[in-house]
Amino acid sequence: MTPSRVGLVAGWGRYPIVVAEALKRQGVRVYCLGVAGHADPAIAPWCEDFTWIGLGRLGRAIRYFKRHGVSVATMAGKFHKVVLFQPWTWLRHLPDLRTLRAAIPHFLTRRKDCRDDSLLGMLVDEFASDGIHFGPATHYVPELLVKPGQWTRCGPSAWQWKDIRFGWTMAKELGRLDIGQSVAVKDQTVLAVEAIEGTDQCIRRAGSLCPAGGFTLVKVAKPQQDMRFDVPTVGLGTIQTMVESGAKVLAIEAGRTIFLDQAASLELANQHKLVVVAIENALSGIEPVTPA
Repeated sequence: MTPSRVGLVAGWGRYPIVVAEALKRQGVRVYCLGVAGHADPAIAPWCEDFTWIGLGRLGRAIRYFKRHGVSVATMAGKFHKVVLFQPWTWLRHLPDLRTLRAAIPHFLTRRKDCRDDSLLGMLVDEFASDGIHFGPATHYVPELLVKPGQWTRCGPSAWQWKDIRFGWTMAKELGRLDIGQSVAVKDQTVLAVEAIEGTDQCIRRAGSLCPAGGFTLVKVAKPQQDMRFDVPTVGLGTIQTMVESGAKVLAIEAGRTIFLDQAASLELANQHKLVVVAIENALSGIEPVTPA
């Protein structure tokens, strides 16, 4: 059952806007915290209330949701962890006492690591301790989880299927280690892996290392994927970066990957004769589907 009000922590990209639109259409009042330097201000009209929040203002974020009677929340969009490693980042973001207390085991005593799952898990645990419980944003927009099938007019060749299977194994291992979700391969050789920099930079690096182009990008969920955050996401920007970098194939995990702007993305992919497939397991076959 969808609650009457939902808190939304909005990161980078279009995904938070899509979630806010869907919630408003369902009659839900959205109270949104837009992460400064990440969120698109275009999300504001879809929210009952919108305010900006700094990365280090966990205490303020909790007070905001409690003030508006929010007990159910979700997060959507990418959070650029690279900002944590810029010079004087803690002075620039001025963390409050709640953030400092929660972050000490990760950044000061180093008893805990700074992997994505660890830091995001720390955040949702802090909210939960004040009665604010996070759930997956995909609960509100399940149609965005891509269905299995061949989504473009062109399908993978036999050689490309070899690269998909090879890349799938590599990407799943990267996910298990919580390093990243994507790997670019050609001729069963790894060209680039995604880490902190994100998928687009991984694609660009592969393109610079393989100027002949024709490589395959495989993007999957982690084996231990928590669907509340960091869900694999592709969209028009992904396809544009692939075109610019010379990539030929995009293989994504069906049922566990968000596919934004599907119609525009597939139109661009077909124009450039790219291959887009969604598979549940790299060793299983797929059937063509007609995109919605």
